[in-house]
Amino acid sequence: MSAARQYIDFFREVQGSITSRSCAEMNAQREAAFETFAAQGFPSQKVERYRYAKVEADFSPNYGIALTPLTGPLPPYCFRIADAASHARVIYNKVADTTDSIVALNSMLSVDTLVVHVPRGIRVEHPIQISNILKGEHDTMVSRRILIVMEEMAEADVIITDRAASQSRFLTNQVIEVVMKDGSHLSLYEIEETHLLCTRYSSVFVEQGRNSSLHHTCLTLFNGHTRNRLDVRLQGEGSEVTANGCVIADKMQRVDNNTLIDHQTPRCQSSELYKYVLDDSAVGAFAGKVLVREGAQKTMSKETNANLCATRSARMYTQPMLEIYADDVQCSHGSTVGQMDEAALFYMRQRGIDEREARLLLKAAFITEVIETIPLESLRDRLHVLVDKRLRGELSKCEGCKLCK
Repeated sequence: MSAARQYIDFFREVQGSITSRSCAEMNAQREAAFETFAAQGFPSQKVERYRYAKVEADFSPNYGIALTPLTGPLPPYCFRIADAASHARVIYNKVADTTDSIVALNSMLSVDTLVVHVPRGIRVEHPIQISNILKGEHDTMVSRRILIVMEEMAEADVIITDRAASQSRFLTNQVIEVVMKDGSHLSLYEIEETHLLCTRYSSVFVEQGRNSSLHHTCLTLFNGHTRNRLDVRLQGEGSEVTANGCVIADKMQRVDNNTLIDHQTPRCQSSELYKYVLDDSAVGAFAGKVLVREGAQKTMSKETNANLCATRSARMYTQPMLEIYADDVQCSHGSTVGQMDEAALFYMRQRGIDEREARLLLKAAFITEVIETIPLESLRDRLHVLVDKRLRGELSKCEGCKLCK
């Protein structure tokens, strides 16, 4: 049986149970999502945006599928979609790429949506933190849906963390839709600290209005297989986006970041910086496209991908791209893949630093450029600690866990 067929058959068996636990807004689009997925199946590596992903292999294991609605208290400004304001409900599945089969699978199987709604002119003083904790005795697939609505002139920091508290195999398929209206400001952080048996697919779709500002940071500190997608549409003049990411991977870990920044109107700015530190036999991939449409004059865009392969067996695939249909723009892109600076290692060892510590310090310094771009000071300080622990192998050593030994 193909990987897609098992999900098609499963959905038909439990469709009634899913719809009974969900809300009208989500159920109204569930059948269309099923038809999309049934027609396409999982994308192969011949599909350009999935060139570096092994989707069929990632989804083929026989997972139990979680169909439980959201429970428990929610952070301030957060609601279930059934309880949110009516204008937030109609945005569901309007920002995401519904022609994508991974998004369609999420729409088929998600039973609830977490809505973060910041009203007009409100500046949320403290960060909104959403913690996803994977825990259970059986191998489980989880479909998560998050909708963030930033009204005019609203400001907020949203931190989304993924952690695993059990030794089971987990598969997460997450879709985040973000609507940023005129003059709004959002800092959105995705931080993954799971384990080697976890597979994560996260797709973030953003629409930005006039003079809005998005700062998106995606950090993969520990994982199994990860595929992060970010699509940003700059629809309002004067909007800007900063998209940064860092990856620390070793063993047989795999991390794929795929981005699309779509400049649709004049005088918009975008900046991307993704850095990877790969050790052992880890595999990294980065494909970032900046699209400047006709009429999007005065666009300013910079895209950088820098990668450090600490061993000869580590592999990095990088594909920065520019597609420009306007003539009054300032756009640049570039990528580098290199190994440890032997001269710097020699310099540090001459001054009494042992080789292992010197290598750790060089890796940390390489990642620091991304961490320092984070506006939120408390998070920035915390991430410096986590990066140091990760490079020393401490994040993979959970109490009672034998996964990494």
